[in-house]
Amino acid sequence: MAKLYVIPTPIGNLEDITLRAIRVLGEVDYIVAEDTRTSGILLKHLGISKPMASFHKFNEHGVVDGIVARISAGQTVALISDAGTPAISDPGYLLVRRVVDAGIEVETLPGPTAFVPALVNSGLPSDKFRFEGFLPQKKGRQTRIRELADSQETIIFYESPHRIIKTLTQLAQAWGTDRRASVSREISKKFEETVRGTLFELAAHFTDHEPRGEIVLVVEGKQ
Repeated sequence: MAKLYVIPTPIGNLEDITLRAIRVLGEVDYIVAEDTRTSGILLKHLGISKPMASFHKFNEHGVVDGIVARISAGQTVALISDAGTPAISDPGYLLVRRVVDAGIEVETLPGPTAFVPALVNSGLPSDKFRFEGFLPQKKGRQTRIRELADSQETIIFYESPHRIIKTLTQLAQAWGTDRRASVSREISKKFEETVRGTLFELAAHFTDHEPRGEIVLVVEGKQ
């Protein structure tokens, strides 16, 4: 039966892809990828050759109807992102919503996503947590930081290497310099690293050691 498969892809080590994901990618009729060049490397590694199209934040509104029509006509389609689980701080939500609205089945496979290993590795409470993704870059940024100040759950952010010092400094100023936190970068890659400390200590650390790679910031809730 035609459906949309949402398939997580490795965030670093290619061995992180599941056997089930490999099987489904080999069985579907069509693959929708955030970047066909990036996904093409993975598919070549897996020995899979399928018709592909790009689906990203700059074209998703223009191509979503065509993808829904393709599934409605009887094809099975897989949605993958450059790394991790589609729709988690990545394109995908719009397509999943439109497919659901069209009465088409969606099947999401479990698999890699960066914030889960970062949360567990942080040593901070993981029984209750809030996933924030990326903070607003400009408008609404300080407002959102103030809104989160009294949250008692562990808070998880995605951040870029050129903004992490700014984020750590702003959070320390708004939430207190002694709030505990953890920065994980390059998860599942060769130079994976987790640095733990207070917001102040982490800001100082990355001022002295230039941060590189994709970053997950985990901050303890208000005590």
